[in-house]
Formats: sequence, C-alpha cells, structure tokens
Amino acid sequence: MIPFGAGSAADVVPRLVFDRLAAELGQPIVVENRAGAGGMLGTIQVAKADPDGYSILANSSALTIAPALFTNLAFDPKDLASVLMIGSSANVMIVPASRPWKTIQGFIADAKAKPGTISFGSVGVGSATHISGEKFKLAAGVGAAHIPYRSGSEALADILGGRIDFYFCPLATALPLIRDGRVHALLVSTAERVPDLPDVPTPGEAGLKDAESGIWFGVFMPIGTPAEIVEKFHEAGIRALNDPAMQDGLKKLGVDPMPMTPRQMDAFVARETEANSKVIAAAGIHQ
Repeated sequence: MIPFGAGSAADVVPRLVFDRLAAELGQPIVVENRAGAGGMLGTIQVAKADPDGYSILANSSALTIAPALFTNLAFDPKDLASVLMIGSSANVMIVPASRPWKTIQGFIADAKAKPGTISFGSVGVGSATHISGEKFKLAAGVGAAHIPYRSGSEALADILGGRIDFYFCPLATALPLIRDGRVHALLVSTAERVPDLPDVPTPGEAGLKDAESGIWFGVFMPIGTPAEIVEKFHEAGIRALNDPAMQDGLKKLGVDPMPMTPRQMDAFVARETEANSKVIAAAGIHQ
C-alpha cells in the first residue's frame, strides 16, 4: 500500500525497491495507491490489517506528522512496526519558470512587498511537502496561502501552469523539470547542498533559521507481525538496497541511503514525531 498518488516521489521510490524485493522474496508484490488525507487513508488500512506479513505499507515523513495534526486519528503510529528504511531525500522549493524569481532573496523580498498574493502547494495538509513550506514561511517571515492537493502531479500541474507560486517538491520529481527549465529551483530543504543542484542554497546559507526539512521513505507492517517475518523482509530489503543497480537507481532519484535496523527505525520515527509536533504547533496547523 502506497498512501499517495501515482507518480509522486513517495510512489516512485518504493516501487523501484519493491521490484527488486519481489525477486529477493521469490513472489510478486502487488502495489496499490490509496491517496488522501495526507497519506492517512492507505496508512490506516494497513495499520488495521491482519499482521500476517501480507499487508505492507510504504510511507514517508508524513507518518510522523499525523499524530500532532489529526485530533481523532483512527490509528496509533505504534500500530505499525518498522521494517525497512529505504533512504532520504531533499525537498526543493520550485517556482514557475514564468515568474521573475531567480533567487530566494528575490522571492522573499517580493513576497514581503506584496502580502496576500503568494500561494504554495503540497500533497495534503500535514504532508512532508506541507511542513517544508510552513517551516520556510516561519523562517522567512512571509505569508502564503496553503493549497493542498491529492497528489504531487496535481501540485506540479498548477506550478507549471503558474496557478500557485511555490512548491517544496521532492528532489526525484523536481530534477527533470529543473533541468528542462520548466521551473526554477530557489532553495533545497536540507542542511547540506544537493550534488545534483550545486548552485541552489540551503536554508542556512539563505539566512533562514530552523527551516531545514526533508523526506524519507520507509516500509512498515501492522504491529504484531511475527518477528521472523519482519526480519526476513528486512534482510531481503537490505540485499535489494545493496544491489549496485538499485543504488544507482536510487541515486538518480536523489535518494541517499539511511541504513537502520527495525529497532533503530522505531526510535528514529519516535524522534521525528516529537520534532514535527513542535513545528505543527508553532505554525498553528489544524485538521
């Protein structure tokens, strides 16, 4: 289960891994997209499924945002067992090529000079793309109306059409559009510059404090899934991720390895959940 629309980074990256995983496990993996509610519709379906190893969730940073965002969340994140961390990537602030903005400083100056005219897109309230946008707004001191979409492809269509002003797009999805000159990249969301975009500054370099963010991709199963199944899937996943062709494919998508054991991944998810709750409170995000 991928709880985001087809074609988004949270869809493309796991599909690449699952293709190799199917060979490692010796049986097919059928992928279903169930988008909506910031990734919660598909997530809830897996969290409530039988813990038999046949229901698998590929999720992203959105999983660590939901607990602070939804007051009546239909599941507890602890209902999911960490299985495999695929890797992490940057989000990239992109703007329509038709706009005059070529630098982040120019964008911020224009946004401050024309309050109430700026809008930004995301793949849903509480998504990683939304949080990146909110962190940027807080750090830059600019106002911008949030426009949530059901999928990244819808947000990109409105960026390309000039109907919204910026979108913190996952690197894998943004790179082809940046290279073709169809959008301009003004900022990467991570603390370090991205090798594929060496001229695009980080928040720190742009003077934006505490604006760093990113997106990670991981695999989960319902809590209670037998430990031997989790371990078998994890080991198969590590073999898949260590395959040179897989590493090359992930690199082309702008994904960096984040090797973790399931236990380390559980601790990482807990830390991310706590950190994101502070951002959501500061930004006054409600759902």
